[in-house]
Amino acid sequence: MTSRQNIGTAALTGLAPAVWGSTYLVATELLPPDRPLLATTMRALPGGLVLLALGRKLPVGVWWWRASALGVLNIGAFNFLLFFAAYRLPGGIAAVIMSAQPMFVVILAALLLGDRIRALHALACAMGAGGVVLLVLRGAVPLDALGVLAAVGGALCMALGITLTKRWGRPEGVGLLTFTGWQLTAGGLVLVPFWLSLEGLPERLTGSNVIGFAHLITLGAVLSYFVWFRGIERLPAVAVSFLALGSPVVATLLGYLVKGETLSALQIVGMAVILGAVVLGQRPPPNRPQSDRRQPELMRRAC
Repeated sequence: MTSRQNIGTAALTGLAPAVWGSTYLVATELLPPDRPLLATTMRALPGGLVLLALGRKLPVGVWWWRASALGVLNIGAFNFLLFFAAYRLPGGIAAVIMSAQPMFVVILAALLLGDRIRALHALACAMGAGGVVLLVLRGAVPLDALGVLAAVGGALCMALGITLTKRWGRPEGVGLLTFTGWQLTAGGLVLVPFWLSLEGLPERLTGSNVIGFAHLITLGAVLSYFVWFRGIERLPAVAVSFLALGSPVVATLLGYLVKGETLSALQIVGMAVILGAVVLGQRPPPNRPQSDRRQPELMRRAC
């Protein structure tokens, strides 16, 4: 893939975390309050079932458990932990903790994909975390232990999901929309018993609730995860992980534009630092000897 194609693919893939950056606004303004399991299930399952019906193809063999694992990591567990942390952690603490996700991907890519840990990526990780701190923190805020654990767990789920999606790819002859449908369905189904037993059905749905759920299902799930998985296929895992840092930037801008929140000079500096981290994260690795380039492929074939 040429450099220009890489830039285009990265820009398109970055639309997914940009859409996810609207999740907090949608959850607080449009969805029933304090129902993270309902929000996560509705975000994943309806769209997944529609894609399954359109694709008319189910996983075969090893892909039953692989699709289930990816669905839980990329969608089910990740989104639930994200919603849970957002409800329990004030002042953007969840976003700060989640910004550790690229660092986790750097480590996992070295362990599972044979990628080298580069000083450039370490610098980009530090810049990304520092930029998020400038962007979302508002002085001293109390920390909720369960919220912190949920945010760390969400970052780990996303990191492992990105890495395993890159390692396993998708089965031959299966379209990307169908592959996305497998994961959305698996991620939604695993949450249904928890949702029904712990939260139950809401007493009523307002027009705003319906609009919020429609946004989560279409833009927040089907379209965004389609371009996200497309990006994972075409870009290095580490490069994709840094694109996720765009989510808190969009969340902050929406708070300023829609809710009338303030936007300070430090926050603008934070956005610039995050953008620099994302750009650094897209830098391709230096050319390696042929024997080195073959090693990850040999590892994947061995699995």
